[in-house]
Amino acid sequence: MATLSGWGAVVATAMLWLVWSLVIGALANQLPDRLLGGRDPCQPDHPGAAPLRFYEQWLRIRIWKPWIPDAGNALPGGIRKGSLARRDPLALQRLSLETRRAELVHCLLWPAWMVTALWLPPAGVLINLLFATLFNLPCLLLQRYNRLRLGRTLRRTLGRQHPNQRQRSSMGG
Repeated sequence: MATLSGWGAVVATAMLWLVWSLVIGALANQLPDRLLGGRDPCQPDHPGAAPLRFYEQWLRIRIWKPWIPDAGNALPGGIRKGSLARRDPLALQRLSLETRRAELVHCLLWPAWMVTALWLPPAGVLINLLFATLFNLPCLLLQRYNRLRLGRTLRRTLGRQHPNQRQRSSMGG
């Protein structure tokens, strides 16, 4: 194990984070939606306000949420998760899938700190562990929170549409 020092260590570490972020982001961007589908562990079986209350009251997510950058459209085909342009069910489901994609990206980015043990002394590795945690954990929490909110909005939207659809179909149209 060769340790780098000074600017060599800084450059190697910065390059690791940059390249790893681009590779993981690009690969996640290419994942078919069907691989991100399935049962969502963030959506409760019995939807209620309790999970959202945890994020809002205990984690105070609404206070720090605006400070988290949204890099959803940094790569071609990406979608910004910070804004909801349409509230139709298809758009909500698509955005929910994108929050799962973002969560996967941050889960895969976090362990890159371990690679720095190849060239950094223990203190440098610890700094990278803290960096990885501080820059990925809030993003993970935010994606889960957004998905809970999207699920609630989707349920409300679908709940409002069902009576209209039944009414139209009973009118012969």
